[in-house]
Amino acid sequence: MADTQWLTQAQYDALQAELTERVEVTRPHIAKLIDAARQEGDLRENGGYHAARNEQSLNETRIQTLQEMLENAEVGETPADDGVVEAGMVVKARVAGREMEFLLGSRDAGGDLGVQVFSTQAPLGAAVNGARAGETVSYEAPNGKTIEVEIISATPFKG
Repeated sequence: MADTQWLTQAQYDALQAELTERVEVTRPHIAKLIDAARQEGDLRENGGYHAARNEQSLNETRIQTLQEMLENAEVGETPADDGVVEAGMVVKARVAGREMEFLLGSRDAGGDLGVQVFSTQAPLGAAVNGARAGETVSYEAPNGKTIEVEIISATPFKG
């Protein structure tokens, strides 16, 4: 089972619109391209056919990803501005001595959010989730090193 991802209503709507576009417009268009390429004859040396089949594969993979994401999404409003890190918050933190700002939410929320995104399942996201501004937490990086994170602030995302 997939992990639940936090999305704003706008992000959910954008992903749903992308899914609809891919199913109702892109899928039939690719099917027509494949059919037209088949009409050309020998498929072994038909570059147009192979390109269309590749495009079809990529589209179907994205459709499956979007369906799973939407089925497992938790749609919510902007969280309370109480300084506690949770999904939907923009976190300013000092990570291993370097200041950075990121959104705790879904990476695949669609569009350019203007800020780096970490899910609550990512090592950094899991470490800061539930912490308060002023606290220091740590997590183990994939390379095995322990990394300290000082939470400077946590404010609701205003995307």
